[in-house]
Amino acid sequence: MQDVSGVVWLLTVLGIIGLLLFDFFVHVRRAHVPRLREAALWTGIYVSIAILFGAGVWVFGGSTMGTEYFAGYVTEEALSVDNLFVFLLLLGSFKVPRADQQKVLLVGIAVSLVARTGFILLGAALINSFAWIFYIFGLILLVTAGNLVREKDRDSDDEAPENVMIRLARRVLRTSDTFDGDKLVTYRDGKRVLTPMLLVMVAIGGTDILFALDSIPAIFGLTQNVYLVFTATAFSLLGLRQLYFLIDGLLDRLVYLSYGLAAILALIGVKLILHALHQNNVPFINEGEHIGVTEIPTVASLGIIVGVLLVTVVASLLSPRGRARTYAAAARRRANEFLEIEKDPTYCDEVYHLLLEEERNLQSLPERHRERIRQSELADLLRRAHRVHAERVAAGHCFVQPEPSAA
Repeated sequence: MQDVSGVVWLLTVLGIIGLLLFDFFVHVRRAHVPRLREAALWTGIYVSIAILFGAGVWVFGGSTMGTEYFAGYVTEEALSVDNLFVFLLLLGSFKVPRADQQKVLLVGIAVSLVARTGFILLGAALINSFAWIFYIFGLILLVTAGNLVREKDRDSDDEAPENVMIRLARRVLRTSDTFDGDKLVTYRDGKRVLTPMLLVMVAIGGTDILFALDSIPAIFGLTQNVYLVFTATAFSLLGLRQLYFLIDGLLDRLVYLSYGLAAILALIGVKLILHALHQNNVPFINEGEHIGVTEIPTVASLGIIVGVLLVTVVASLLSPRGRARTYAAAARRRANEFLEIEKDPTYCDEVYHLLLEEERNLQSLPERHRERIRQSELADLLRRAHRVHAERVAAGHCFVQPEPSAA
């Protein structure tokens, strides 16, 4: 299976396209907010499909290919979780109603999959033609790891970056400021204009393409088999939409995830550079001769990657700072959603109920964290949400919910 036949390639591509179409017509075509049970079920199904595929690779391709696939898949999945932070900021920045977020994510993921396939083919061509490209890939990953370590605390990240494509689209095209359901085009003053729905799809897809600049070199550091690179990347993206709705309440809790990912990217960067030294043909390095360095086995890489992720996640979940930040970020997100995004009375009442639950979580924090919240802009935001809710109740637009005491 090292040289994968054209038939296997065709069946694999058709299977992935089929999964995307199934996801669209069964889940996304009808706008709705996925419940936790639905998100957990389909996340489990997509992860199971990826694992079963890896088992097939192991059986038909051997243990080496199986290990390379799983190492690539775990790494890409971990990087995808980190990408969800930015998706969360983008969706909040564009004020996308929660019921319409599924379609935005799925279209963005489909665009990203097509673009990443192009990057994979380009990377494979470079590797086959220029052995020194491993040095470049390794340096890219080491620089990315350093940037992750120096990354400022996400608590201060209240705005999503707006890429060049979005700025150009806003300047050149006629766009409206409000959504019209999940439509891409609407009418304003009798003229056809684009809705923010199209812009946010472009933002999600374009941002994920930028993420490929570190994820594609990372997986090439674990395997140079193009089929494994493609399938591991595709399966990590396919379940990303369901994963977003499953863990969006936990994203802010993963306070040490960036450090774990930095360690993983640094490991793969070193692995790539060692491989480049082993196959060296660059004239100004050891006069173009190979260097007998010890390379890091893929099995060892897989073990280290899994171990680092486990330690990172467990440490984040046990961290008091992580718990406080999770509750504060969730309350802020629910309040903004209630005040500025949701207009549907059904979802509006549901969001307010979730906001009350988040406030009860805030009350369970130690006094030092509660005092910090009382002195922050979050306290003003929560008071405004309660005041708006009371006005809506008085107008008969909302149901009455019990009010929690102040945090």
